[in-house]
Amino acid sequence: QVQLVESGGGLVKSGGSLRLSCAASGILFRSNAMAWYRQAPGKQRELVAGITIAAFTHYADSVRGRFTISRDNAKNTVYLQMNSLKSEDTAVYYCNVRASDSDYWGQGTQVTVSS
Repeated sequence: QVQLVESGGGLVKSGGSLRLSCAASGILFRSNAMAWYRQAPGKQRELVAGITIAAFTHYADSVRGRFTISRDNAKNTVYLQMNSLKSEDTAVYYCNVRASDSDYWGQGTQVTVSS
């Protein structure tokens, strides 16, 4: 079965950096686009960044220029490098893949940015 396991969240001060990782199994990783979403308390889940199988990337306006998504097909892992973090980036971050017409999610990793 498809499994996505996120790691790398934590507490960081405003202006700091974190790198999230998502290890995937149960899919042919290199043949799937991957994405990161986030959900803040009381808000809807939103797309943060996505990366295609050809490694083309796209970002939400709120994170463009500060976050970088990348993938390592040899490790079946997608990353989210987050720099210049702001308090409004505080959320649970989820890894996502759409495979066989179904959406799969990881368990989420908490990112808290203190001002």
